[in-house]
Amino acid sequence: MYTPPHFKQDRTASLKFAEERGFGTMCAFDGNKPVASPLPFYLTFAADGTPQAAFHVARHNPLLRLAGGDASWLLAVNGPDAYVSPDWYVSPDQVPTWLYQAVHLSGPVRLLSDAELAVQIDTLSDKFESWLLPKKPWTSGKMTAGRLEAMKKGIVGLVMTVEEVEGSFKLNQHKSDADYIAIANALGAQPAADARAIAQLMQDVRPEAFAAETNKLERSVP
Repeated sequence: MYTPPHFKQDRTASLKFAEERGFGTMCAFDGNKPVASPLPFYLTFAADGTPQAAFHVARHNPLLRLAGGDASWLLAVNGPDAYVSPDWYVSPDQVPTWLYQAVHLSGPVRLLSDAELAVQIDTLSDKFESWLLPKKPWTSGKMTAGRLEAMKKGIVGLVMTVEEVEGSFKLNQHKSDADYIAIANALGAQPAADARAIAQLMQDVRPEAFAAETNKLERSVP
C-alpha cells in the first residue's frame, strides 16, 4: 500500500481498525490473474502475539485452491470514504481529492480442521450478533444438528497468519486548521453517510482545532 507519512497508521491502530470493521476483500494470485472475494473475518493472536485473520469461503470458491502454500494473500479492509471538492478549502489553488480509511493485512493462509471450523463459525457469529444488542444473539445451537452439519459441508475454514500490517487513514492531516475545519464542516453537511462519517473522524483526530474554532465563534457573539 502506498502510504504517505502524514496518513500512515501504526500497527496497533491498524489492527484495531481491521478488527472493528470485520469485513474486507481477500485477494490471492493464481499464477495468471488475481482472485478475490469479499468476506467477514475476525482477528485472533497466536501464542507469540502474531495476528491471525480467521474466515471461511464456499467450498467452490476459487480461492480455496490457492490455500495451504507459502504464497502471501492480501486482506484489504476499507472504512468510509468521501470526495473532497477544491471549492470547500479556505486556501486557493487546491485540487480534488478523496479521503478514506484503509488497512491491508497480508500473509500465508492455511486450511482449518472441521473442529477449528466449528469454533470459527460460533466466534464469527458471536462477534457480529453482539453488534445487534439488545437483540438476543443467534447461536448455532438454534439449528438442528443435521441442518448445521449439512451447511458446514458447504464451506471451508481458513486462517491467515498476518505477517505484514499496513494502514493509511487519509483525513487531510497535513492541511492547516482553517482548511481542515472547512473540509470537515463541508463533509458533515453532505447527505452521504460516508461523508458525514469522515467529517466525524476528522473532528476526532484534531479536536483542539474545532474547540478553538468554537471558542472563537462564541467570543464573536455579542
